[in-house]
Parts: sequence; C-alpha cells; structure tokens
Amino acid sequence: MTPSVSITGKVILITGGAGQIGRTLCEGFLKQGALVAISDWNTEALQASEREMLSTFAPAGFMALHHNITQEDSNANCIARVVENFGKLDVLINNAAIDAKFVDASDKSVNQSRFEHYPAALLRRSVEVNLTGTVLMTQAACRQMLIQQSGNIINVASTYSVVSPNQSLYDYGDGNIRYKPIDYIASKSFIPNFTRYIATFYAKEGIRCNAIVPHGIYNNHPRSFLDNWNRLSPMGRMCRAEELIGPFTFLASDASSYMTGSTLTIDGGWTAW
Repeated sequence: MTPSVSITGKVILITGGAGQIGRTLCEGFLKQGALVAISDWNTEALQASEREMLSTFAPAGFMALHHNITQEDSNANCIARVVENFGKLDVLINNAAIDAKFVDASDKSVNQSRFEHYPAALLRRSVEVNLTGTVLMTQAACRQMLIQQSGNIINVASTYSVVSPNQSLYDYGDGNIRYKPIDYIASKSFIPNFTRYIATFYAKEGIRCNAIVPHGIYNNHPRSFLDNWNRLSPMGRMCRAEELIGPFTFLASDASSYMTGSTLTIDGGWTAW
C-alpha cells in the first residue's frame, strides 16, 4: 500500500505558532483535518491567532498554549496539555525562533552593529532561544514519543543555516547601513546537524526527524527590499507563506515514512547559486 500524504487525525504541535509561518501552517493543517496545537510566548499574538482560528474552525480540533521553549517546566507542561487534550503527539514542528526582520525600511529595532561590534548579549539571547530552546523542547517531545513508540519532528532551519547572508540584500541605496546579524546565523546553523543527530539517535525507536529550509516569506516588505530580492533570487520573487503548507504536510504525513535526517529546501533556488 502506498503511504498516504493525508494528515487527517494527526496531532501536530507548532511552536512559535503565532508567527507568520506558524499561523499559515496551522490553518493549512486544520483545513486538512489535523488536530493542531500552537504555542507561543507572545500572549497578545497568541490570543489573536486563537481568535482567528476559532472564527473558522471547530474548537475541538485546535488549542493555543502560552509557552516558553527555554523553560523545561514550560515545555513539559505544553506537551502534557497537548496529550491530555488530544491523547497523543504525532508531530512536533520546532518553529519558534528569534530573527531580525527587515520588513520596514525605517525600522530601527534591528541592531546594525558590524560583526566585530555585535553585542554579546544579543548573541546569547538568540542562542538561548533558537539553539538551547529547540534542544529542550525536542527533549520533552521525545520523552512522550518514546512512550508512544512513534513520533515525527520537523525542525525549521533557514537558508542561513546553509549559506551566508548576501549583505547586499539589505542595502537599499539610501545611505543607511544594514546587516543581517550574526546571532541568527550562528544559532540556526546547528539545525541541520541537530536534525541528523536526533534522526540517527532515535531511528530504531520509531521517531523520525527532518528539517525544512524556508526562505524569504513575503510580508509587505518595502519596494527597495523586494527589488534587491528579485534581482538575487533565481525565481525572482519571495515565497508566499501558503507555499510552505505542501512541504510541511508531506513531512508530517506517512508519505515521508522512509525519510529521516533529511533537509528539504524550499527557497526558490536561492542556495543553488
């Protein structure tokens, strides 16, 4: 029998679920009959996402949890509540992360220090969330999946865990210096090898682990940024968030049952040159 790409009835937990990728995946999964839990540390964003989902989907198939992946007790409680509500945990999507965004050309929130002056405190903060938090959350999920003797982990990597940023992408020609900072690159680069570690460690215990490399999700970016992006991208455009639903669905389904330790790249060809 050919394994099905269906995720109907699958229990899927998405960390960072109130962000753009998390909300898009949640809606896409719910439309396909999955049972979905989203978690996020941002209470306001989480509540807004919960209202959005419950305006369209039945509450029996969805739950939203306030959750901090850097706290072991919070991770354990998150997993326990998902299992209490849905009876199991089929898929964990490690999506929560700190990432400097360049959505607004006038945004001053991104620290623009060159590498040699980048603040150590910001580096440590990103490592604590993107690296340590991902490890701690995966530990909590694996403990539950070992009880079930089955499980599926999907890590969200980045093109910047595969290649270095092309800093010219952030030069809008307006005289303002912008750099994609080192904290995200340093903390995300571990994801592909962490994926291989988990995959090989648990391969004979019913737990799979793969990673997806997304890149450049359109979110009302300024024209100057889009012009740079279109020039540098082989496909000449950014990704639409809904274009991630198919790849994530495939990895969450039994159709990918013989895949573990793999990295699936969804980047419009960005890392191909």
